[in-house]
Amino acid sequence: MAPTKVLAGARVVLPTGTVDDGRVTVEGTRIADTAPAGAETVDLSGHWVVPGFVDLHNHGGGGASFAGGTAEDVLKGVHTHRTHGTTTVVASAVTGDLDFLARHAGMLAELAQQGDIAGIHFEGPFISPCRKGAHDEELLRDPDPAEVRKLLDAAHGQARMMTLATELPGGLDSVRLLAEHGVIAAVGHTDATYEQTLQAIDAGASVATHLFNAMPPLGHRSPGPITALLEDERVTVELINDGTHLHPAALQLAFHHAGAARVAFITDAMDAAGFGDGRYMLGPLEVEVADGVARLVEGGSIAGSTLTLDRAFKRAVTLDGLPVEDVVRAISANPARLLGLGDRIGSLEPGKDADLVVLDAGFDLVGVMRRGEWVVDPGLG
Repeated sequence: MAPTKVLAGARVVLPTGTVDDGRVTVEGTRIADTAPAGAETVDLSGHWVVPGFVDLHNHGGGGASFAGGTAEDVLKGVHTHRTHGTTTVVASAVTGDLDFLARHAGMLAELAQQGDIAGIHFEGPFISPCRKGAHDEELLRDPDPAEVRKLLDAAHGQARMMTLATELPGGLDSVRLLAEHGVIAAVGHTDATYEQTLQAIDAGASVATHLFNAMPPLGHRSPGPITALLEDERVTVELINDGTHLHPAALQLAFHHAGAARVAFITDAMDAAGFGDGRYMLGPLEVEVADGVARLVEGGSIAGSTLTLDRAFKRAVTLDGLPVEDVVRAISANPARLLGLGDRIGSLEPGKDADLVVLDAGFDLVGVMRRGEWVVDPGLG
């Protein structure tokens, strides 16, 4: 077992608030109450210590794809995001042939069982052609509960979320099926009305996939899904805080109406995250990344992001002016709760996994610890 470490002197963000000159004791893989005499001390004066980030919606990074790559590719992408503070990541698939998705889910399920990823998110193929974004329209289909069940079975209990256009035929029955199996039904890539969205929430939908994006805009006569998803206390809304997907005022609107307890920051990252500009594949579609913005080569739709959660954190605090404690909830505690992992991750409390991020005074990442081991060593003593 690794020696006990005491991280001392930092501003530590706890569920109860921020503690100046705080201490976090790490014993083995977990956070401990107390440290033995002579424990190794790491002086983090002038820094912040926050819980490790949890990403519900991520398609890849480091030049590697979660949506179509090999197991080695997925591990490469996972490592890239870990170096940016994401200690827990759900691997998101994109629309594809149903048999391919089932086979790929089997491989991802093995990685989930090993603890490398926290499960699988199916984004597509059960989405609206009217709001398809970077999904192949020829492969879209209505959400037939039997086909939904096929993907759940292929995931061997590791499916965590599925994004659906719940207004399509079979949508509500599919939401009910997902809820029965403990899988998050997420409303997204949808052309639903306000009333149809309320029906989906009543049927068990509990997440808004990248709110505002790939859904009808908010209108004063047709409030649409955005209003329904923001106003219902049962729904957590995903937000991509990269400065491209959302205007800062839209971010503020979501926080104001949903509150910090119902926001989850995500990356919706694709292969280029943490890697660079160039041409990539997102499922069967070609993507051009220029100046950090990913768009389909054909049609120009935004195709995921190149965001990492450390950048989302810094932007939220320094540009959007959100309280650090609210950002920690949105980037760690809330997604951990949604995944049913709130007893293990998402906050710095004794008994939980020692997953944490060290930020400097300007909110730039300098250290990442996962399960008691430094992924990025802050080099401080």
